[in-house]
Formats: sequence, C-alpha cells, structure tokens
Amino acid sequence: MTLYEIMQARRRLAPYLTMTPLERAAGLPGALWLKLENVNLTHSFKIRGALNAVLSLTAAERAAGIIAASSGNHAGGVACAAALVGTPARILMPAHTPQRKVQRVRDYGAEAVLLPGGYDDCEAEARRQERADGRTFISPYNDARIIAGAGTIGLELLEQLPQLERVVVCASGGGLIAGVATALKSLKPEVEVIGVCSEHTPAMYNFFYDAHLPEVPQTLAEALSGGIETGSITLPVVRALVSQVITVTEAQIAAAMRWLLAEAGWLVEGGGATGVAAALHGRLPADDRPTVIMISGGNVDVATVQRVLAQG
Repeated sequence: MTLYEIMQARRRLAPYLTMTPLERAAGLPGALWLKLENVNLTHSFKIRGALNAVLSLTAAERAAGIIAASSGNHAGGVACAAALVGTPARILMPAHTPQRKVQRVRDYGAEAVLLPGGYDDCEAEARRQERADGRTFISPYNDARIIAGAGTIGLELLEQLPQLERVVVCASGGGLIAGVATALKSLKPEVEVIGVCSEHTPAMYNFFYDAHLPEVPQTLAEALSGGIETGSITLPVVRALVSQVITVTEAQIAAAMRWLLAEAGWLVEGGGATGVAAALHGRLPADDRPTVIMISGGNVDVATVQRVLAQG
C-alpha cells in the first residue's frame, strides 16, 4: 500500500463522492474534531473502498458479478457501488444484521442473503461461492483497493486540518485504520494514530497485543465484529503505523451514541461511536494536541436507538 495508490483512488472516486465534513467537537475535552463519514453516500466510509474496488474491475469481472460478506456497512457500500457501475452483486450477511442495513442492500438492487452464525461464517461461504460461481469476492478490509479507498480520508483530513497531530479510528479488520494511517504517515509522519475496538469486538486489539479477549456477538458495534483473515495485508500496516489500540465497553458506546445525538446532533451507529466513547470516558491522552475522531457510519435501527436512549 502506497500513497500513490491512495491518490489514484481519490482520482477514481472524485466523479462520485464529495469531501465529508470536519466539525469541531464542542463539549468534549481537548482539541477534538469529528470526521463525519456518517453523511457520506450510504452513510458510511465503506463506500470509498467498495467503489474504488468495483471501479478497478475489468469488464469481464464486472459481467461475472461480485460477492461480499458483511455485517452491515460494507454490504451497503458494495451494493451501491455495483448499482453505480451496473454490476450484479450478492451480499452474504449474518442473520442478526440490523434490518436497516439489509434493506439498504436490497434498495440498491443487490441480492441480500442472510445466514446463521457470524461474519466469519458468511465470509467462508462467500469464498466458496466465489470459487463455484466465478464471481469476484470483495473483502471489507483485506484488499489493497479497499484500503486505498479508505485512505482518501487521510488526504482530506490534512487539507481540512493542516495542524492535525492525532487521529482516532475505529478498528476491526483494519481496512480503515490502515488506509488512513498510510496516507497520514506518508505526508506527515509525526501524526499519531490510535485504534479503538469495542470490548465485544476485540480482533484488532488481540492482534496488536497478542491478547485473547473473546468476541461477543451481542454488541452495539456489530459493524466491527468478526475475526481478521490470516495473512491480512492490513496487519503489518497496523503494526508499523498505529501507536496503540484501546477498547471501550458497551455502556460507554451507548453513552457516546446518546451524546452524539443530544449534543452534536448526529445519529451514529455503535461502531462509529467508539472514538467518542473513548474521549468521553478518559481513554484518550489528556492533552491539547489537535485530534480528529473518525465517525465511521450512521446506520442504526430505530429499535436500537430506542433501547440506547431508554438506558440513558
């Protein structure tokens, strides 16, 4: 993964996507800003990588169709990208995926297939169908085109906030944090990159610290669930460029979702709220270094919002 590939992705995406807003996080301690990927197309950063990957396919690959596995936002990104390019798409999703995300896939004209089990089960089946049907599998993270698309966020951040010194990024398979870190470290090496996982979705934390925290299917951060594919190209990038990975609890995520809605005016899903959860609960360094918190997505069921608000 290189800065050149990220810049090529930005050129490829320019006709379809616009720069997302950067907003000062008034009310949070320190010099914090929010990068609002929840207002991107499909209400998630995932459209960046998915569209870059689909636009990179050959004509024969587009005709054969694509297949993906996702617990939510990657599914919407792939479905939207396929619709923009005119490519048939099949998305395998865990049965517990929020209905809003399932319906979004279908609204874009893609085939949504719900399977028992978790993300790892869906990915295994998608890989099997890739071999059987000749479709192209598009990973949510283990793909240079996906990482390059996510990395375009890093380019935007330095244009929007040249004094940036730290970025806080939610982490699961590592596509987002690897892309953003590559872009930022290539252009401004002193920028610190911090990853955030939920305690129930600890795959990247486990990798980073050689830990063994268990994954718990019941989580507000379902978009961060699942293991990391063996040999994923994201892992050496994270190891080299990320300074630390921290975890937040389900209660802290819920509090962050409430704060974002009540104080910032944004509806944010659990996975996208992990960075704010870390800020609200003293998990970030206590200093005034200009820091951006990634708000990765805003796709959340009404029932989940009602439950989170009731808990508050």
